[in-house]
Amino acid sequence: MKSSLLRTPVLCLSLLALAACGKEKAPPQMPPPQVGVITAKLQSTPLTRDTSGRLSAYYSGNVTARVSGVLLKRDYKEGSAVKQGQLLFEIDPAFYQTQLNNSLSVLAEDQATYVNARITSERDHKLVPNGYVSQQQVDNDDAAMRSAIAKVKADEATVASARVNLGYTKVTSPIEGIAGQQQVTVGATVGNGTSDVGSGGTLLTTVQQIDQLYVNFTVSAADLSMLQQEQSKGSIALSEQSKTTVQVLLPDGSKYDQLGTLDFSDVSVNANTGAINLRALVPNPKHQLLPGMYVNISVDLGQLNSVFLIPQQALLRDSVGPYALVVGQDDKVVRKDVSANNSYEGNWIVTSGLKSGDQVIVTGLQGAKEGSPAKASPWQPPQATATQAGSDAQAPAGQSASTKQ
Repeated sequence: MKSSLLRTPVLCLSLLALAACGKEKAPPQMPPPQVGVITAKLQSTPLTRDTSGRLSAYYSGNVTARVSGVLLKRDYKEGSAVKQGQLLFEIDPAFYQTQLNNSLSVLAEDQATYVNARITSERDHKLVPNGYVSQQQVDNDDAAMRSAIAKVKADEATVASARVNLGYTKVTSPIEGIAGQQQVTVGATVGNGTSDVGSGGTLLTTVQQIDQLYVNFTVSAADLSMLQQEQSKGSIALSEQSKTTVQVLLPDGSKYDQLGTLDFSDVSVNANTGAINLRALVPNPKHQLLPGMYVNISVDLGQLNSVFLIPQQALLRDSVGPYALVVGQDDKVVRKDVSANNSYEGNWIVTSGLKSGDQVIVTGLQGAKEGSPAKASPWQPPQATATQAGSDAQAPAGQSASTKQ
């Protein structure tokens, strides 16, 4: 009887404990993650291609020896600006002066012979009517005069040639520009290309114009063909050659402050590279760029139509390819595979995979899971956020910058 009475309270306590356990609440559900989104909208953007090119002088003139002889003097400062026709070098003129003097003496002798032949011919012409000389004599006088005048003309050509050769001993600049380093020292023998000293004339220096520079680059023929096909579909609008611009990037990655303009496009494809040679003219008033430099360039070929600009951090990649996470109408995260091969000003250019009005997730991607809910709020670029914060800091106390009058 006592055992039965003792078991009753224990049983009651057990039942009370079970009842209390049954009334415990389930753990609260986690709220959906906060994500920052942008609204995708169709727009147009510049059609650019990034490549590399090499700079070359606008004009470049090789200063070569046009006669043979000993180099006597350099008459310019290396690296200085020179005018067209300015004296740069002097070659020993002694031999060429002697040739000119000899040619002048031969000319003077033959001119005297011609004068005698002309006087004789004129005199005999007057004597023929009186029968003092024969017609045969007159004919011989005329032939001698014609032969003498021919020799005079040949001598005059020889004198002119001698003067030219003598003038070549004064080596002048063929163009206006910057004269480079001297290639041959004073006292060395230079040649005109017809001697054993050199073939094509001894190079003395080079004069280059660098107020403008050419940037030479190539574009794949396949890429250009694809662009033309896209233009026929209306997806892009290619610029005319004179309106195609080139942005040069300096070695530190900054943009050069002068835009170049495309001025040449080859009509044939290089068989070795499968590319088309292009050339742009770039202003260089401060001589900041130098011939021979390799530079990175961005070529603005026209306009890309009906694309989406998506911040770079919003695009993810896996083994399938690039994709974006979008908050759907039911506030659940949806994956959308996209095509994006080019960028513009820190944004990926998405050509397919999205539609206008899509809420693309930019921040909070770590917490967003495909098929799970997410709470979306508009995303602002960091620069815009910083600008807004600065404006708020300048507003009076208790008044935000957005409500200032």
